[in-house]
Amino acid sequence: MKQEPVKTMKMLPASERPYEKAAEYGVESLSDAELLSVILRTGARKASARDLAEEILKMGDPPGLSGLLHHTLPDYQEIRGIGRVKAIQLASVGELSKRIWKAARASESLSFCHPAVIADYYMEEMRHMVQEHVKLLCFYTKNIMLIEALRYRGAAVILLHNHPSGDASPSEEDCLFTRRVAEAGKLMGIPLLDHIIIGDTSYVSLKERGIL
Repeated sequence: MKQEPVKTMKMLPASERPYEKAAEYGVESLSDAELLSVILRTGARKASARDLAEEILKMGDPPGLSGLLHHTLPDYQEIRGIGRVKAIQLASVGELSKRIWKAARASESLSFCHPAVIADYYMEEMRHMVQEHVKLLCFYTKNIMLIEALRYRGAAVILLHNHPSGDASPSEEDCLFTRRVAEAGKLMGIPLLDHIIIGDTSYVSLKERGIL
C-alpha cells in the first residue's frame, strides 16, 4: 500500500510560508502557530507543520503559548504526528524561554533585597507549574544568592513555592510550615528571611504579611 507523503511547508502557497514571510516582514510578523511551525519544520501524514502547531496551541487550560512552559514529553506525544524528537524540541523551547526570562533579570551577583525581586525572577518558571514545588534559596551576607549554599555554610535562607491554583494566599499549612522552618533555622544558626508564595502573576511574602 502506497503511503501518503508527509506534508511540508513547501506545499503551502508562498504567501503562507512562514520562512518567506519572516524573511520579507521579520519574525515579529509571524503568528504563534507560524513561529511553532518553524520550530517543527515538517509535518506528518495528512498534517502540515502548521496543522501540528495549531493542535499544540489548543492544549492546556487555558490554551496558548504558555502551555509550552509546562507541557511534558508525553503531553506532546498525545498529538498524532508528534514523536519523540518533536516532543523534545517543543519541551526545549519551553525550557529555553524560562532560562531567557531568568537570564534577562540576572546579574553576575544577583542581590535579592526585596520579595518583589525574588518573585519576579522566578515568576515565569513557577507560575505555570501544575504541582507544588518548593525551592530553598541560600545566601551569603548582603542577600547575594549562593548555588547549593548549604554545602558552603550559607548565612540565611528563603523559602519559595508555588500555588498551582494561581491564588498566592497562604494556607494555614503554609503558615505552620513556615514557623517550623524558622524555628529549625534558629537552632542551626541559619535564619529564615522569608517565605514567598508564587501565584499566577502575583506573590505573597509571609514576612511582609507579618506571619514570619
